[in-house]
Amino acid sequence: MTATNRIAPWLVSCKLMPEPPHLCTLTAMRYNRLDLNLLPALRALLVEKNVTRAGDSLHVTQSAMSGILARLREFFNDPLIVPVGRRMELTPLAESLVGRVNDLLVQVDSTLASRPEFIPETSHRHFSVVASDYTVVVLLTEVLRQLNTEAPGVTVEIRQPSDFTGADLEAGELDFHISPVGLLLEDHPSEVLFEDTFHAVVARDNKEVGDALTIEQYLAQGHVAFQQNGLPLFERWFAKTHGTRRREVTVSHFGLLPHLVASTNRVATLHTRLAVRACEQQEVRMVRLDFDVPRFVNLLQWHRYRDMDPGSIWLREKIIACARAMPLLPLV
Repeated sequence: MTATNRIAPWLVSCKLMPEPPHLCTLTAMRYNRLDLNLLPALRALLVEKNVTRAGDSLHVTQSAMSGILARLREFFNDPLIVPVGRRMELTPLAESLVGRVNDLLVQVDSTLASRPEFIPETSHRHFSVVASDYTVVVLLTEVLRQLNTEAPGVTVEIRQPSDFTGADLEAGELDFHISPVGLLLEDHPSEVLFEDTFHAVVARDNKEVGDALTIEQYLAQGHVAFQQNGLPLFERWFAKTHGTRRREVTVSHFGLLPHLVASTNRVATLHTRLAVRACEQQEVRMVRLDFDVPRFVNLLQWHRYRDMDPGSIWLREKIIACARAMPLLPLV
């Protein structure tokens, strides 16, 4: 669910009308002459910059959304969205409203969703988390195992990282984002979960590679690499520091890397915690990287307006506790 396709329940709790262009049949709830039922539509228009797409995101007809835009233009005495060449762009006033309108809706949603306490044994709350396959394997598997017994009614949706993750967190459509340093939003709280390093993984019977790889030896190998929604941090760092390497196979799931190394002379580079598991389950072995590689630091982030939400506090403390209990990195 994206940042624009949810109508806040405090604003619209009635059946949408396709015609005439009003969001609902209730008497308008006004504040300083503005119908507050129009705020979700305003956010959709500011995000989409397009009447048709904004209407689709709220399941409102194009003519209805055009009427809503006309009412908003009248209230603000500003066109809000204007054509620039073949594109539609926001006016300066509309640009200034983007963050404030979003914050307002998230604050109200968070306020109405808050409860004086969170009882995990009886709660039926739903949480959404963005995390990579790697994080799910090394951390969230244990978190979910504990939730199964401690909070049997709680449900969790795990999403893959995407270009929309930051916008979804900002819009309150996401409870938690687990990600490396540098990929989180600056204006929201976060907590370090754990660190990791990197090791190469080769087939157990690979005779061409010893216990360690120098940078020259590493560059001479054929590699199985991971890529999804752009280059991962290791790939970006390596390209900037050492240039390109020979990527013979590229996949979109971390878990496939050791499978595609076994019984070949190729090399895969994995987070050390994942490499340890791979060696236990596949016919592969770990190889030390005999050159400097930055440590991997994973953080947990949540929206600032949910900082004091009892349910959010409970789950993030559970995630942090499981991270603290992770085994120490092996000295290989």
